[in-house]
Amino acid sequence: MSESNSANTGEERLSGVVEKVSFFSPASGFAVLRLLVNGQREAVTVVGVVASVTAGQHVEAFGLWQNDKTWGMQFKASRLAVIPPDTLEGVGRYLASGMVKGIGPHFAKVLIQAYGMDVFTVIETHPERLLELPGIGRKRLEQVVAAWAEQKAVREIMVFLQSHGVGTARAVKIYRTYGEEAISVVSSNPYRLTLDIQGIGFKTADQIARNIGIASDSPLRARAGVAHVLQELSLEGHCRVPEPMLLEAAKRLLSIPVQVLEHAITEELSIGTLVRVVDGGESSFYLAALFRAESRVADSIHRILKGRLPWGTLEPLKSILAAEEHSGIELSDSQRSAVALALTSKLIVITGGPGVGKTTIINTILSILGSGALKFVLCAPTGRAAKRLSEATGREAKTIHRILEFDPHAGDFKRTFGNPLQADVVIVDEASMIDVVLMSKLLAAIPDHAALMLAGDVDQLPPVGPGFVLSDMISCGALPVVRLTEIFRQAQSSMIIVNAHRINRGEPVLPAFRAGGSVVAELSDFYVVPALSTEDINRRLLQVIIERIPLRFNLDPMKDIQVLTPMNRGSLGTKALNTLLQEALNPHPSGKIVRFGTTYAAGDKVIQMVNNYDKEVFNGDIGVVYTVNEEDDSLCVRYDGRDVPYEFGELDEIALAYAITIHKSQGSEYPAVVIPLSMQHFSLLERNLIYTAVTRARKLVMIIGEPRALAMAISNKRSSERLTGLTAMISEGSES
Repeated sequence: MSESNSANTGEERLSGVVEKVSFFSPASGFAVLRLLVNGQREAVTVVGVVASVTAGQHVEAFGLWQNDKTWGMQFKASRLAVIPPDTLEGVGRYLASGMVKGIGPHFAKVLIQAYGMDVFTVIETHPERLLELPGIGRKRLEQVVAAWAEQKAVREIMVFLQSHGVGTARAVKIYRTYGEEAISVVSSNPYRLTLDIQGIGFKTADQIARNIGIASDSPLRARAGVAHVLQELSLEGHCRVPEPMLLEAAKRLLSIPVQVLEHAITEELSIGTLVRVVDGGESSFYLAALFRAESRVADSIHRILKGRLPWGTLEPLKSILAAEEHSGIELSDSQRSAVALALTSKLIVITGGPGVGKTTIINTILSILGSGALKFVLCAPTGRAAKRLSEATGREAKTIHRILEFDPHAGDFKRTFGNPLQADVVIVDEASMIDVVLMSKLLAAIPDHAALMLAGDVDQLPPVGPGFVLSDMISCGALPVVRLTEIFRQAQSSMIIVNAHRINRGEPVLPAFRAGGSVVAELSDFYVVPALSTEDINRRLLQVIIERIPLRFNLDPMKDIQVLTPMNRGSLGTKALNTLLQEALNPHPSGKIVRFGTTYAAGDKVIQMVNNYDKEVFNGDIGVVYTVNEEDDSLCVRYDGRDVPYEFGELDEIALAYAITIHKSQGSEYPAVVIPLSMQHFSLLERNLIYTAVTRARKLVMIIGEPRALAMAISNKRSSERLTGLTAMISEGSES
């Protein structure tokens, strides 16, 4: 299509589909295109500068016709850009994306049916016509008009980014991060996106870089690649990365010479984004933030260890006997030793599996120290873990984020070294879940005079974030550590606890089924149900959740039973299992919303995937969809009696929770846990994964799957060590 553009001193606008790219220079962006313009039989020649272009794309050009002496008639463009296809399908997808507040998939269809390709014109120039449509009131109209005005400002950058494969939602994030400088920033250094924009990875940024002509061996790409490798290794839990490992991974990612990579590392070191440490002549590298976190953890530990005990001097044996008499609970020798060590230490680590008496030790310590004027702070990494700690001790316990008073606007904690906690004793439960960054923040906020007690099961899965602080503190050999292994009499009757410890030792579980596969008549709390295929596992899983467990154990399928699976993908991953269980447990919803391919309906079980401090819901919180508003494309989730609203654009914060990953279950506890296991989980079949899943259950564990998959998981104790430098930092500081 060609039309006059008087606003540009007689320039014309030309748009169409690229039939052929006659010439394109990635370095300069200069292009010669053959363009099929609507309404014209013959393709026309267009010359101009564009970031990238390929045959089949739609382009828009502003410029003038000229008769070149050599090449003949051509359209010389002063501005040339790839634009989204102007099809009805494309318009519908754009409106249904959720980026225009007030318009979701349902209303997008209504708009397309009513106005077709004129829908943008109607919204922009005659918005009052929207009131003619069913379900549109003044409030929604105002929402749409305001959102559309905002989108006018981002239209140009959206066109630019979408031409390079960046989706609508990310385009909005980029605009809000960089403002009017967005195109300039992205054009000059697209790798900044990986650092500044959540959800944009190295591959996307790298593709944009290639499109705009950045050479594959450019220093910019090499530096970004090195940083990306370290970031990816940090996602695997590593902090300190040996130089050969870093160079090999970067070379594999970028396919560029080692000399270029070494120069890139030198550049990153010079600006302070990387830190080099040398030990015995061997170099290793950190991301600067992780080096600071490890250093601060070690420094805080050394600081806390100094000084007098906040409770003064006690006679441990006398105090323990008095506490036993008061509680009516007689401690074992190992428990008494643990309490005695805690009463003489400013910092202590208590670790052990289920049924070994960690809670009894904590309660005894609280009983001995809690009668005076000491101020106690009890905390845990997750809301559910904090709630369990509070129930077990009878004292208020909060999440670490709450006690440190996270400020979502500042993006950091109010409580820190300069503004420490008002506490004499800090007790932290589920400490194995805490990564090095959060631990550095927590320890920095503990005042010099206070004592610290860390409790956790070091044999569970390591933290989701980098580092394994609890393990490093135990292995450094410089701190007081209590490792509990004795299962107490009252816990020995639980096959969950017995089998958890057998799994941890690498021994086969003691299942409650006969050789023929039938379940024993007597009720147990631990079952292994053999199944030989994915279809068989799915069938048996549905059977036990819908029929067997509710009938035999009187447990509610929605409230009491949690499916824990090793992975998100695959036929036994969370996505497939959630679809299967949703159809079985919530088959006839009264209303529903579809977002990112997932249907949410009233009655659905959902999990919060990220911390949202404004809504006061946190990663791992599980709730139930209470109401759904199809017209507004919004819903409300009930968490422990509190209703939390979500707009359509916020639904990426939640996911269905009929089945969740074992990693997501850390710090939580459920009445019943059902664990599907298959050889398709091969790469994840490890001892600490199964151990963590089993120890999430209070009343019932049911493993459904291939016996060889369970056997492999129990026997497979891969090196769970993470590459860190914290152990050495603690040890060296203790010696000085």
